[in-house]
Amino acid sequence: MKNTMKILGYLFVVFIVIGVFTGCSSQEEPKTDPAAETPPVEEEALEEDLYNPSEGIDATGMWQGVTALDHVTLPEYKGIIIPAQNHEVPEEALQSEVDYLLSYYTETTENTTGVIEDGDTVNIDYVGSVDGVPFEGGSTDGRGTDVTIGVTSYIDDFLEQLIGHEPGENFDIEVTFPDDYGNEALSGQDAVFNITVNYLIETEEPAWTDDFVAENLSFDYGVETTGEMEAFISDILREAQITDYLDDYLMEQSQVLNYPSVMMNYQEKSLVNHFEATADSLGLTFEEYLTDNINLESVEELFELYIEENSEIVKKNLVMQALAEDAGISVTDEDVSRYFIEYMGLQDYSDYETYFGMPYLKMTVMKQLVLNYIMDHAVLE
Repeated sequence: MKNTMKILGYLFVVFIVIGVFTGCSSQEEPKTDPAAETPPVEEEALEEDLYNPSEGIDATGMWQGVTALDHVTLPEYKGIIIPAQNHEVPEEALQSEVDYLLSYYTETTENTTGVIEDGDTVNIDYVGSVDGVPFEGGSTDGRGTDVTIGVTSYIDDFLEQLIGHEPGENFDIEVTFPDDYGNEALSGQDAVFNITVNYLIETEEPAWTDDFVAENLSFDYGVETTGEMEAFISDILREAQITDYLDDYLMEQSQVLNYPSVMMNYQEKSLVNHFEATADSLGLTFEEYLTDNINLESVEELFELYIEENSEIVKKNLVMQALAEDAGISVTDEDVSRYFIEYMGLQDYSDYETYFGMPYLKMTVMKQLVLNYIMDHAVLE
């Protein structure tokens, strides 16, 4: 269904990200010592070969040689009670989505007449100088920049001094850099900025009416009125809230006995693949990136740094597979096709299959089928 795909298509990407590589955060040190907190990992050497997203996953979408129920203890998952606050959609959340939709249809115009007022958005050029000498980074170089008075953050009362001026004017303003500006040469210095006002930026947001919905949203979402669209959005938000609650519940209530080596090795290879790609994009070798950007001396230190995140991802995958095993859920080629049609709006998913492999795609679809099964058996408070 096209409308479902528009809102929920990102779920596929979420599953891909979770499975293919860990969330590579900017952390430099693990928050805790995970070695003392996580269950043991089955010992097996990490093979040195090319990364393959479907490696270690069999043709059914399950991890090769892994019976997840042997590695994890599941909670009771039929009849989970969903608290009201986790399935009732707040009015502000609905309004936020409506505003987001309207923003796509907001028109902007460049107005070369009028007087700048507080709250206006304007396009300006400027050249800054200290003691008559321009300083590095203090100019727009004639490219223009959009600023909103009272919103955009500039030093001192830079933007407030634009109030009362008009497009086409050229004038000077005086400001003082803060003592803690972060640039020793500029901290605490008085500066002059020569300003050119190019134009005022005016926006016109359409009204949220039945006519607007029928004209702009009916084709993609199959709705004709604001009430129908709001109901559709509410359903999507409700499902997302319930999914988040169930995900947290299952992770908190499930207990991992040990982590299969095939799954931990997979995460470590994914991690290396991610950082190798990052290093390559910066023109660095993997080793150079480790030492220069993450302050690590070896790949073993990288694995240790991310063991907590890797373990969490493996736990999610274990729990999902264990639930599928216990509930008797399996994935067919038809399920994969339906998934791409419903969530991605794609009849042809061959590009995804070429990159990720069918085993990985089936694992992704299996996770969605498990969530659907648990939601179907949940009880709304």
